[in-house]
Order: sequence, then structure tokens, then C-alpha cells
Amino acid sequence: MKLIAPSILSANFSRIKEDINLVASAGADLLHLDVMDGHFVPNITFGPKMVADINAVTDLTLDVHLMISEPEKYINEFAKAGADWISVHQEASNHLNRLVSQIKDTGSKAGVVINPATPVDALDEILPYVDFILLMSVNPGFGGQKFIKTSLAKAKKLKEKLQAVNPNAFIEMDGGVSIDNIKQISDAGVNVFVAGNSVFGAKDPATAINEMKSIINPK
Repeated sequence: MKLIAPSILSANFSRIKEDINLVASAGADLLHLDVMDGHFVPNITFGPKMVADINAVTDLTLDVHLMISEPEKYINEFAKAGADWISVHQEASNHLNRLVSQIKDTGSKAGVVINPATPVDALDEILPYVDFILLMSVNPGFGGQKFIKTSLAKAKKLKEKLQAVNPNAFIEMDGGVSIDNIKQISDAGVNVFVAGNSVFGAKDPATAINEMKSIINPK
């Protein structure tokens, strides 16, 4: 089963509860929450309190993507706030193995993220220890960017590597995912699809989710 994870970065924050309930009722499998600090990426979003507030209004799995410097200082706080999955950037940590262990110690699933310019080979030493890898298919920081097509080759290569050392780990992709390219992304080996503007920017978000799910999980 492949999963759709609407990104609340593209939701209307003035009616966040309604937007969450909308995508939940439409069949969203989890919520993707982008945490940005204005340092590691050129944007600022929110912190643990927002995660806790969202956790209080939904039963959906919360997939918290930390686009921040020194993530080790905040892992426990986000876990306590309700993060079910926590992913950290390979580019933001000098001690990635320790960081993955720290996430797992909280009871959350541990993921590692790489930016578009970071090669998959940079993950070789950490692959046996992760629950998932998140491939950025746009440069992190802002929603609504165009999908970087070389991400497909990266997903295929990563899939091969995981099959050899950690076949239970899954691949997530974030950035420019849409109805137009989701089949290609799925065929490349991706299991979880982060969708922002293609869901919340659609005329009918429920229809968009259902169409995506029918493509990645054909009957």
C-alpha cells in the first residue's frame, strides 16, 4: 500500500482544523508537517506547539520534517508534541547515526532527508538504521516549486540500495508531486507521496487525493 501525505504548508492556517478534517475524510493517510527555522532553509514556519495543536484535532499520523539546524536539540520536544515520524537532513548533522538513534529512542519512526544536490551515495552508512528516507524533489524552503526530474533516478538507485541492506525501510518524496507525475514517481520505487499545492490548491482536494490514490494503488 502506497500513501498520500498532504503537506499543511499549503493549507489555509486560518482554517487549519477544517482543512485537516477535509483531507482526512478524503482518505489522506498521514499529514506532512514542514518545520523550518529560517537558518537551514530560507523560510520560517512553526515549532512544537503547532504540532501539538494539530495532534489534538486529528488521529492522522504526523510526519514531521525538520528543516532546521541542530535538530538534536529539538527531537524530544517534537516527539512529545505528537510527531509519529521525524525526519532530519543529512546535510544538517555531523553525527547522523546518533541522531537517528535519538529519534528511535522517543518511539517515533526515524527518517533521513537529502536535498536535490546531495547524492544517494551519501546515505550508504546510515541506510541500515533508518525507517525511511525522504528525497527532496525540490530545493527545500518553499511550496509550489517545480519537480526536479533527476529525482526519479535517485529514487530508483535508493530503492536498489535499500533492497540490499534494509528492505523494510521505505522511500518518501517531497516537492512538486502532482497527478501528472505521481505514476512515474511511484514506478521509481517511492512509497509515500507528499502533496501540497496539488491537494490544497486543487478545486476539490478530496477528488485530487482520490485520483492520486487510484494511480498509486490500482485495483
